[in-house]
Amino acid sequence: METIVAVATAPGRGGVGVVRLSGPLSASIVEQICSKKPVARHAEYGHFRDKDGTIIDSGIALFFPNPASFTGEDVVELQGHGSPIVLDQLCQRAVELGARMAKPGEFSERAFLNNKMDLAQAEAIADLIESTTEQAAKSAMRSLQGAFSERVNNLLQQLTDLRIYVEAAIDFSDEEIDFLGEAAVDKQLQALLVTLDAIKASAQQGRLLRDGLQVVLAGKPNAGKSSLHNQLAGHDAAIVTDVAGTTRDVLREQIHIGGLPLRISDTAGLHEATDVVEREGIKRTQSELAEADRILLVTDGRDELTDEDKAILAYFPDAIPVTIIHNKIDREGQRASIREENGRTIIALSAKTGEGLDLLQQHLCDVAGYQPQDEGVFIARRRHLDALQRARTAIEAGYSCLTGMGAGELLAEELRQAQQALGEITGTFTSDDLLGKIFSSFCIGK
Repeated sequence: METIVAVATAPGRGGVGVVRLSGPLSASIVEQICSKKPVARHAEYGHFRDKDGTIIDSGIALFFPNPASFTGEDVVELQGHGSPIVLDQLCQRAVELGARMAKPGEFSERAFLNNKMDLAQAEAIADLIESTTEQAAKSAMRSLQGAFSERVNNLLQQLTDLRIYVEAAIDFSDEEIDFLGEAAVDKQLQALLVTLDAIKASAQQGRLLRDGLQVVLAGKPNAGKSSLHNQLAGHDAAIVTDVAGTTRDVLREQIHIGGLPLRISDTAGLHEATDVVEREGIKRTQSELAEADRILLVTDGRDELTDEDKAILAYFPDAIPVTIIHNKIDREGQRASIREENGRTIIALSAKTGEGLDLLQQHLCDVAGYQPQDEGVFIARRRHLDALQRARTAIEAGYSCLTGMGAGELLAEELRQAQQALGEITGTFTSDDLLGKIFSSFCIGK
């Protein structure tokens, strides 16, 4: 393999900056940069020099020989001062000596390819770096330590054992005993589904901790969307005036409700636009609505939706759930409340005073399915949930084939499909295209 190099610390200036190398030339490159042969797992202070002997920086060099390193290859870390110019000079010097600049996520990809971790653990590295709450960080660490992979692998082992039994029963189908008709096969299939559902429930919580909930505030101008946005954010993020149409662009804010990441978007009021700026704002609002997990339709406090509010509902995508917010109850002399009507939740609150905000916050946690207890939860991604669902669908289809038609061959094929879907989570069965897509989203230097 080629030797790769990249800055491993975050972009920008800092007290310490780290340049990481991985590959067969790592030791010889650091020997030429530091003018001394590196000692394995020994921190040595020295000067980092350019090709003409000029000192680029001074710092610590660490050498981790293969296979006991992060990537499973020879790895070197040069820890110097966190100047982008200095770190770039060190990278360029390494390139002159035979390395090449690493692609995003290439260090983690090599760790996966060298069996230092599975795919779910590799993804957990990026998730740990990007975690925005304490619960998300804990869950990512559980995945990194193998909690998610262990549960998936245990399920895979159960699935494999059953598949072996079914294949053997098919091979000995001429025997008088109906092995596939035994209650044990039915029991094992049901146990697989129960175990899979438990893993999926934990993964769903982990997905919420990673991705959060995308909430879009929409409604007619001057309904109080920006005031509600500020109440949820906890500070004056949006301009609030009595003038209708203050918000022309999309204003986004990342907040947390009891550990649940929430991405809220305040949008331009939906109405018949009279100028080009308003039309562009409404166009952006519609784009934001298409990406939402939930839409909050903010009205001006009346118990019934006006014709204007009903017209706004036509802008919303059919597949995205809507919660109706009756705002300005302080003006109407009403009390905060929450109720269900015609399949939609209706919350009466005051964005001005904050009365009823707790009802909205709890409602958002409830519709997301978020449980604040993080014990046993591991970080997960949408692709993991998709793989778990495909595995469940295959097992159910196999069960139907067995009980409905006694078709052992079809059951065996469905079990194989389920096995392959679960294998995609840890990388047991993974296409090169999927690997490229996953690791390209990582930081450079990870």
